[in-house]
Amino acid sequence: MPIEIKMPALSPTMEEGTLARWLVKIGDQVSAGDILAEIETDKATMEFEVVDEGIIASIKVDEGTENVKVGTVIAVLAEEGEDVGAAASASTAPAAPSPAPTQAEPVEATATPSAAPAPASTASGDRIIASPLAKRIAEQQGLDLSSIKGSGPNGRIVKVDVEGARPGAAATPASAPAPMVSTPVEAQTFGIPHTAEKLSSMRKVIARRLTESKQQVPHIYLTVDIQLDMLLKLRGELNAALEPQGVKLSVNDLLIKALAKSLIQVPKCNVQFAGDQLISFERADISVAVSIPAGLITPIVVDAGNKSISTISAEMKDLAGRARDGKLMPEEYQGGTASLSNMGMFGIKQFEAVINPPQGMIMAIGAGEQRPYVVDGALGVASVMSATGSFDHRAIDGADGAQLMQAFKHLVENPLGLVA
Repeated sequence: MPIEIKMPALSPTMEEGTLARWLVKIGDQVSAGDILAEIETDKATMEFEVVDEGIIASIKVDEGTENVKVGTVIAVLAEEGEDVGAAASASTAPAAPSPAPTQAEPVEATATPSAAPAPASTASGDRIIASPLAKRIAEQQGLDLSSIKGSGPNGRIVKVDVEGARPGAAATPASAPAPMVSTPVEAQTFGIPHTAEKLSSMRKVIARRLTESKQQVPHIYLTVDIQLDMLLKLRGELNAALEPQGVKLSVNDLLIKALAKSLIQVPKCNVQFAGDQLISFERADISVAVSIPAGLITPIVVDAGNKSISTISAEMKDLAGRARDGKLMPEEYQGGTASLSNMGMFGIKQFEAVINPPQGMIMAIGAGEQRPYVVDGALGVASVMSATGSFDHRAIDGADGAQLMQAFKHLVENPLGLVA
């Protein structure tokens, strides 16, 4: 029977996307792992792979089409031995969009091409719809696919379903919370000359998530002034030593390391509020705010506390470059245990950043500047910056947040602790 190919959810926040470009045409033979199209999500442009094999019978959505809802049928695939014309005509009515799964399965969209496993079947002969990745994981773990409930389109069993399953038990995917519905704001131009620009997918997601954060997360803000002279001195010495290797560290690289080490020292701040649970993380993955033309994205330095500053620097250059080109993979900007946002390069002295849910805190970095400062009991002039931590007060008490700010200040003012 014809296989409907639907607009995938390539990230947990994706509700719609732009079908940027088709890489196949009607009549093309495709196999599992072949790239079908390029899809522009709210964060990046990604390649979408087919998970079945057959012949492209029809294309339902033209390339360049915007705001295609997740679950919308975008093409129809005729299985081996099936009449292509009949398959194309068998699915002419547009399908109602399926709800986005509770968790995206980005591995399927980027997996190394491989032969599709044989379709699984129940004892009664009914075909079980499951992705090749899900089938492979189920086989490795000895799971019976017939006992697992699929959360993908049309009940397709996907990665998240088999990962949470126990042998002989059906996996029950967690229900996604209902999205908040905000009343559209009507434009009021009052006859003033203006231009109107349609919001991009990224800007819509930013608006929704930040609104939810300020409405649902009780923020508490703590600010400290930090002397930078020793950090700047150490940075100069490290850059001189690393120059033959072509490595140049930024102040931001050292601050990423400092925040990560502070979170390990004060684990009560390396947490996530999850309803009736408090999730405590064993490593510090730092999301770093990067401004790109379409908005803001937060690539992640994984386990930053245990990486050298030169490694953090190299990773950030690569992540920031690919973020601006729209080439990050979902796992490179989704997650993180805390965030860092630095606006010092714009001369901003101090600001209070909005927490990036579901994280528990974000560190806002202001500009380093010459200020009157008490050094060794005497008034002098020093390079000083203001850092403000925003904390989710549901999960982090003020005293714990204060300990984190104290640890961060100590590391920045005594930076040899960053290279020890």
